[in-house]
Amino acid sequence: METRTVTEYSREVRAALPAEVFAPVRSRIAWLPVQLGVIVGSMVAIGRLVETGFGGWPLALVFSMLIGLAFAGMAFLGHETMHGAVIRGRKAIHLVGWICFSPFMLSPRLWITWHNRVHHGYTMQPGVDPDAYPTLDAYRSSAVLRVVTDTFSLGRGNPLGFMSLLIGFTVQSLHMLVAARDALGMPRHHHRVAIDQTLAGLALWFVVAMLLGPRAFVFAYVLPLLVANTVVMAYILTNHGLSPLTTINDPLLNSLTVTTPSWYTFITLGFGMHVEHHVVPTMSARHAPRVREVLRARWPDRYQSMPLHQALLHLMRTGRVYKDPTTLHDPRTGRDWPTLGTGRTGSA
Repeated sequence: METRTVTEYSREVRAALPAEVFAPVRSRIAWLPVQLGVIVGSMVAIGRLVETGFGGWPLALVFSMLIGLAFAGMAFLGHETMHGAVIRGRKAIHLVGWICFSPFMLSPRLWITWHNRVHHGYTMQPGVDPDAYPTLDAYRSSAVLRVVTDTFSLGRGNPLGFMSLLIGFTVQSLHMLVAARDALGMPRHHHRVAIDQTLAGLALWFVVAMLLGPRAFVFAYVLPLLVANTVVMAYILTNHGLSPLTTINDPLLNSLTVTTPSWYTFITLGFGMHVEHHVVPTMSARHAPRVREVLRARWPDRYQSMPLHQALLHLMRTGRVYKDPTTLHDPRTGRDWPTLGTGRTGSA
């Protein structure tokens, strides 16, 4: 299929919609005190539950779930903010980004390099995009990559694939921090800042652990972090993991929009509208439905979308290695599956 560039799509989308669609949506920052209020209030409640025993662990688990959803919601808000879609001003953006990513101890300086520059600049380009699954050549050349792909990736026959949901974002964030200079080309001074911001996040949660005590901390941070990872990674894995590798960054080929019930879309800030996000990264997801209308009207044969649960099931049933740009492959069985948008059927 003929490829187009992000710029080509963006130019037509911007021409079709009013300018205010692409301006920062400052009201989105109101999510931050709401999410922080849920987190702090629930942590205090968990501390009281552990201290008094009233309600027991079932009620504590309810608060853990609420904190986890708020952690994930802050990550989605941080994502928009770091793209300049919420507020202006470098210092303000970095501050909000640090707060929003603090549950994952993810540095905003690292995120700008990893996500904004490399992932968006080279989406699904083999050997460059850090979020893309490996090619067959890369898989064969690295024993570590083989173990990770065959065991922990969410794919067919992988016994611990669920771990990529439970801890995937936290683990990948740590890996990117360690590998930032080699894998992302991050300058030394930026890497130093990223390390300092990560350590500041670690210090924050150390203080919280000291205040709450170990039992309460498990319910107030450890379990919520698993929930937050699962919510975030369910989107991240499906955003591109079923799509072709591309040397030209064509978001209607290499990205997937996933749909969810309206209440879930609301609390996750529309993050599933991912084709739209890659076409106009600096636009708030609040306006993504309007971009979706333009894309579906102009390129109905190229636009890719499916329900989130369906995309997750598809991930679980297919291989996580690219035999070629449009073929997903399981090296252990030799079985192939087509990527989305190829118009082909799989082979056993």
